[in-house]
Amino acid sequence: MPTRLRRRTSDRPAQPNGEHRRADTAPLIPVLARRVREVEARVTSKGRATPTNRTKFQVIALLMRAERARVKEDTTIPTAQRDELLKRLDGIASILAQIAARDTSLLGLLDPDAKPSPAAQQMRRDWLLESGAELSPEELVITRPEPAKPLLPPELAAKQVLPQSVPIRAMANPFLVPDVERAARESYLPQNLARWELLEPLYRAFEQGSGGGAATMELPPKPAIDRFSPPGQHLMVHQSRFLQAVLEGHRTFLLADEPGLGKTAQSVLAASVANAYPMLAVVPNVVKINWAREVERWTPQRRVTIISGDGNDVDAFADVFVVNYAILDRHFAWLSSFGFHSMVVDEAHFIKNVQSQRSRQVLALADHVREGTPGGDPLMLALTGTPLINDVKDFGAIWRFLGWIRDGKPSAPILRRLDETGLTPADRDFYPEARQAVIDMGIVRRRKVDVASDLPDKRIADITVELDDEIGRSIRKAERALGERLAKRYRALLAEGSGVEVDGEPDLTLMQRVALAELKAGSSDKAAKGDNVFTLVRRIGQGKAGLAADYAAQLSHSVGKVVFFAKHIDVMDEAERVLHEAGLRTVTIRGDQTMTQRQAAVDAFQNDPEVSVAVCSLLAAGVGLNLHASSNVVLSELSWTAAEQQQAIDRVHRIGQDEPVTAWRILAAGTIDSKIAELIDAKQGLAARALDGSDVEVVSGDTLQRDALVQLLRQALADA
Repeated sequence: MPTRLRRRTSDRPAQPNGEHRRADTAPLIPVLARRVREVEARVTSKGRATPTNRTKFQVIALLMRAERARVKEDTTIPTAQRDELLKRLDGIASILAQIAARDTSLLGLLDPDAKPSPAAQQMRRDWLLESGAELSPEELVITRPEPAKPLLPPELAAKQVLPQSVPIRAMANPFLVPDVERAARESYLPQNLARWELLEPLYRAFEQGSGGGAATMELPPKPAIDRFSPPGQHLMVHQSRFLQAVLEGHRTFLLADEPGLGKTAQSVLAASVANAYPMLAVVPNVVKINWAREVERWTPQRRVTIISGDGNDVDAFADVFVVNYAILDRHFAWLSSFGFHSMVVDEAHFIKNVQSQRSRQVLALADHVREGTPGGDPLMLALTGTPLINDVKDFGAIWRFLGWIRDGKPSAPILRRLDETGLTPADRDFYPEARQAVIDMGIVRRRKVDVASDLPDKRIADITVELDDEIGRSIRKAERALGERLAKRYRALLAEGSGVEVDGEPDLTLMQRVALAELKAGSSDKAAKGDNVFTLVRRIGQGKAGLAADYAAQLSHSVGKVVFFAKHIDVMDEAERVLHEAGLRTVTIRGDQTMTQRQAAVDAFQNDPEVSVAVCSLLAAGVGLNLHASSNVVLSELSWTAAEQQQAIDRVHRIGQDEPVTAWRILAAGTIDSKIAELIDAKQGLAARALDGSDVEVVSGDTLQRDALVQLLRQALADA
């Protein structure tokens, strides 16, 4: 029922010169005029509206808009009087505009679609009653917003966990600084584009508006002095330029560099440059440990904690929190209220389906981070080498995560920039402008070939995975048993006087003797002795086969062709199964093939664009083959010599290769696997220095096996 205005003569003094007649025709105008002067006085004297005056400002705008429409439609008002009333309403509108110019955070309250709060509804009702309006029963009721529907369904809400250290941190730091600038940043009322739907044109801009330009924002030049790298580390030029942009104040990025260009390192250092702690990193499980190690490597002064299972080991006083997608549902409640100042989503294309539970959780967490960060300007990073997989609309969820889309519309900075062009989606020139407007929000895309001069000719990157299933537990149990067997033999020989410990330090010569004896016994009576170093390493390879193949599948989606190396046939079989389930076409190169079969597989990999992955035996395909159609190698199992490892990498790093080569070495955390990798690297580094820069590896596999067992023995003695 519409609001009706009626005369009130019994409780109002008579006004001279017919003023009462005008007021009776529009009795609300004097009320609005008085209130707008109150708000103007406050903002003029203080420079900013109080919460009460913000509410007044919104109610004045709403009632003025409605009163203008009523006056225009009321045919009983004489034309001259209608013009005078509209002129008075224009005066109120002019004062509102002057107030908003002084306090730009009020602009968002002028949006016709802005819903008044219960306080604003009550203020509107009181003012209308003051003016003599007759309100319907419905208008006398103050409607309150419905409680937000829980993001998690009841069955998931019941699974929520709370690490013990989180409440302790909350009590130590219970307050968040209120954000008084956020409304001004996020508010913009478009003029030229007010009636246009802009999201679809923005998507279309990336299909037809490129003009051949690279989809990457302009970055500052490389800083003259590297102030970002910690001691002992060195950033590449493209990484330094990205961090310089962070230093200069940019806070949202779609970092879409190709794999191997150090996106994780850039993200870790970006938090340090922006002092955006605590940071939350949401990552695939396969790279969770690697993320923690990158934090320790690039920001050693910061503490990192990995969220696993129910979070019993979470250090709530850490600077960086790493959680994987799969357990996000169990930790959503406390993460959403923790007060993070930055958030990273690794492999951000995982959230492209905005209807999925995973995507909804990530986007909701991002909103909480924006709301809780002091100043309302958190560091937000989306990392993916493949932001687009099926459709240009794959951008949507990532843009929402970054805050570039809000409530189904482009954010205020994009709207403002597009409005200033004077163009609309009906104009052809609109699309290059729209595309660049989004790119300048923070899209950074570099390819290996573009930054080749910054990269070494080939490099090895370790990806550490957790074997947290039954296989992993059995492997760790077998490893402890092997260590205890070695320790028992060592103590027996020590008791016989075969060795001498100095200051409690184990006798290295005796430990090496025990290790060599184990290697010899392992080749003859291993069944009787249980797992030896060879069977243990094989079981580790079997345990991580699926994870390694999954990583190869992700890599293939990002960069194209990938060469996958394994030592054992069962690991190759498992890899092919996982890759086929991922929809990838593979070829295989094994020891039991004829020369014709092997060459056919090589030719298909080199020349057929539909073939994505070559699954290769480390021994059969490690020499004599040219697989340079790929520049990425996945080493799912370790070799016992650095030379064998290097031979495998050199299948793609050879004449004809135009791009830098990266070998991704998959390591099982908390097992002898990681120890072997460390030994390979240490031996190779020593050899390189000894040979004056040569990369020839001279350490034998037997020596490396012995040293791996020594490491196990040393650990068992320390744990005893």
